[in-house]
Amino acid sequence: MQAFVSSVLPVALAEIGDKTQLLTLFLAARFAKKYAIIAGMVVATLLNHVVSAWLGVELARWLTPSVMSWVVGASFIVVGLWLLKPDKDDEVSSRYLQYGAFTATLVLFFLAEIGDKTQIATILLAARYHDVFSVVTGSTVGLLIANVPVIFLGAWLMQRLPFKAIRIGACVLFCLLGLFTLLHVWG
Repeated sequence: MQAFVSSVLPVALAEIGDKTQLLTLFLAARFAKKYAIIAGMVVATLLNHVVSAWLGVELARWLTPSVMSWVVGASFIVVGLWLLKPDKDDEVSSRYLQYGAFTATLVLFFLAEIGDKTQIATILLAARYHDVFSVVTGSTVGLLIANVPVIFLGAWLMQRLPFKAIRIGACVLFCLLGLFTLLHVWG
């Protein structure tokens, strides 16, 4: 349960203002089938985060617990600082849009998540907790918490959310997770 809970909030916060959230806004404006967008997002996120969490667990198996704690702790701090840099809306490939809301969302969301902050966070969380299922479930729920409202309330939310404050809060949360992990190595 701790891996699940520890995955939801950081991923949800990291996702706010992220390029995949901007992609969600674009897809919601482009397609009327909101539930098809959500379904594509869920499938793409599950595929991406299962591979990411598995990679995190495997890395944890190959490294000693002490080395892994240092790597994970330092990486949490790096991701936290990375969150301070806002994403820019990448150009969306229109060739996928012809396949409908579900397929376009599945492909574009999966591609956008590769190398994304939430993918890196999923790898780190799985490495820390050694629990693929709970981390994938938590990171997927966190991603949906941040993105589903955008599908239905996109333009209104994007004008009213304090993105800078949210990025700073997410940075603090990831840095605290990193410091807690590093202090655990010493203690």
